[in-house]
Amino acid sequence: MRSLVVFESMYGNTHRIASAISEGLATVCSAEVLPVTEVDRVLLQQVDLVVVGAPTHAHGMPWPRTRRSAVETARALGKSLTVEPTAIGDGLREWFERVGPISAKAAAFDTRFDGPPALTGRASRAIAKRLKHHGAGLVARPESFLVDRENELVPGEEERARRWGEELARKFSSDTPVSA
Repeated sequence: MRSLVVFESMYGNTHRIASAISEGLATVCSAEVLPVTEVDRVLLQQVDLVVVGAPTHAHGMPWPRTRRSAVETARALGKSLTVEPTAIGDGLREWFERVGPISAKAAAFDTRFDGPPALTGRASRAIAKRLKHHGAGLVARPESFLVDRENELVPGEEERARRWGEELARKFSSDTPVSA
């Protein structure tokens, strides 16, 4: 069985979480982690489980304008934030527009500020809805991983992401979709 973790990331936190999820998945099955810019229909058709994630921007999935704003913010702050090489390119919104049907099982995650979801928003819910719209069967409820106000992962979140990846791998063989 083959799994793929697809991510969009601005400052590296979502990338780090995606890598940790992939490590957890790899305890049970083949796992690969790739930025959304490197995943096409052909590759997606070759996997049994796809886990998709992004940072939360403006209470949901990033938009081109919020990605530009994130890059401008990093430049304004100098070297305190490092921008991912793929941050300027297409993100998950554009990917979902061109990817076509998804026959794999799926799960969604996001990174967001530490706080009540009603105040921070959650990109993972929108990702899960789009995955279902494209035909994927969800194997887990959307999950959020937290960053602090300095845009650093909250301590313990990478380990929690690894454990979540392991849980997904265990659920991997189940045919029962989960409602989002």
